[in-house]
Amino acid sequence: MISKTAVVETSLIGNNTEIKDFVVIAADVRLGNNVIIHPHVTIESGVVIGNGVEIFPGAYLGKEPKGAGATTRKNEFRKQLFIYDNCSIGPNCVIYYDVEIGRNTLIGDNASIREKVTIGEFCILSRGVTINYNTKIGNRTKIMDLTHITGNCEIGDDVFISVLVATTNDNAIGKLGYDEQRIQGPKISNKVAIGAGANILPGVYIGEDSIIAAASVVNKDVPPGKMVAGNPARVIKTII
Repeated sequence: MISKTAVVETSLIGNNTEIKDFVVIAADVRLGNNVIIHPHVTIESGVVIGNGVEIFPGAYLGKEPKGAGATTRKNEFRKQLFIYDNCSIGPNCVIYYDVEIGRNTLIGDNASIREKVTIGEFCILSRGVTINYNTKIGNRTKIMDLTHITGNCEIGDDVFISVLVATTNDNAIGKLGYDEQRIQGPKISNKVAIGAGANILPGVYIGEDSIIAAASVVNKDVPPGKMVAGNPARVIKTII
């Protein structure tokens, strides 16, 4: 079913798909079966939506990165976006081009996902989460409300990141311009848990099965199976 008020320029639409009022869908968009697109969604050319995906009002899929002359990093991206089967895209989400979202993943209200990002299967990105460019997130990882994941970051499988966590990628705080070899976000291994309000500084490696206590400031590598706490964070316990 396609609403009379929707503007739909693609014919690549699966069976039992609903397109509701005031949706705008560009040419060369592919929609799977049993998709529900709620009012006021915009989907740009080159977006591929799998079966059983639900997209809530106001979402914008396929935003093109623009530097406006203010950014030092060159915007490079492929004009495509893949959202695989059974995902849920919350109201007012903005998902840029060159993103891949695995099946059964929930993207919460007002989330923002930049270009060159890969998100695994059965993940949760909760309300207001921001994912910066060139980031990889594994399977079954959960990132809670208002957390920021910086550019050039890697996050493994089965990771839990609580609310209001900050990650950063530039110890020079922008004063030396952009150099991708130098500007690197944290590398967070599988089964890591990060408490509320933690601050994970650039280039830090967090080992598998480790725990970062709430409000910790992590400025050096964390060994696998350890719990760290404090500012700066120090090992306080062996988990495994």
